[in-house]
Amino acid sequence: MDGSGSAGVLGALGGGVLWFVKNLALAFYNLGHAIAHPGLWLDWSNPQAIMRVVYYGASTELFFVVLAAFLVLTGLGLWRRAIMWGSVRALEGFANTIGRFFAWAGLLMVLQQIMIVFLQRIFRVSEISLGPLGYAFSKDLSWWSEELKLYNAMIVCLCISYTFVQSGHVRVDLVYAHVSHRTKRLIDMAGALVFMMPMAVLVWLYSWYFLWRHLITPKPSASESLDRLLMKAQALRWNVETIGFSPNGFNGYFLFKVLLVAFAGLVFLQAIAVFYRALLEYLEGEESAGKYLDRDSLGPGEDAREATH
Repeated sequence: MDGSGSAGVLGALGGGVLWFVKNLALAFYNLGHAIAHPGLWLDWSNPQAIMRVVYYGASTELFFVVLAAFLVLTGLGLWRRAIMWGSVRALEGFANTIGRFFAWAGLLMVLQQIMIVFLQRIFRVSEISLGPLGYAFSKDLSWWSEELKLYNAMIVCLCISYTFVQSGHVRVDLVYAHVSHRTKRLIDMAGALVFMMPMAVLVWLYSWYFLWRHLITPKPSASESLDRLLMKAQALRWNVETIGFSPNGFNGYFLFKVLLVAFAGLVFLQAIAVFYRALLEYLEGEESAGKYLDRDSLGPGEDAREATH
């Protein structure tokens, strides 16, 4: 019994390793095939192309393509550290650019709220109409009021990695501040690989089909095979969710599902940047801490302000 059980465990382990290596090797072929045949998934006039995007967007194949790209880039970065530093600068620069742009949604949210209060309480206006370039866009005040949630969601989802680069997240630090430079870098690497990346992958897997189930019919399912989805493509049509919580309220809630997917992607990219920066700072020593780090400054009084927190 014990011998057969051990053999079964070893066989399952060996099968798992073989499956992993096989899919990792096939990732290069799958990526090359997707690049060489863009019409299979970019021609959205073909319903089957849409279904391929739906399937492969949260598939095992995509996971191994991303993993293979990460391993190759890591190998090149260890061979030439300039490549890894360039990756860090590109990823952090991307996070800063996206975050700095969408952070203005906070100001827009405040201005729109002030406008709603004045129009509703003082002028008793029931709707707001905008007419840029001769196109009239009129919505009830309740629509504009509920739309404020979208601005808040944009700040949360699209400024997440920017806030991380700027070290703006709340920290509960019991150990980190009291350990050495190299230990800190090991903690950062472990956090990126063990917490950030798996969390981002899980959120992506759940949010991907959650998004598409509110964009098209027949509704796709994560348990369906590619062949099954291609068969359903014959009846595919766009059915974008436009249901609001109130009769005249905001009806673009599918945008929140798009933001959830974007959130997962930005966190995953930031996890790569965190891992690479921590690895480089571990290898190059304490003098490389904060190298190429692009952080916003509030001016000469910023150090004094930070000291009070």
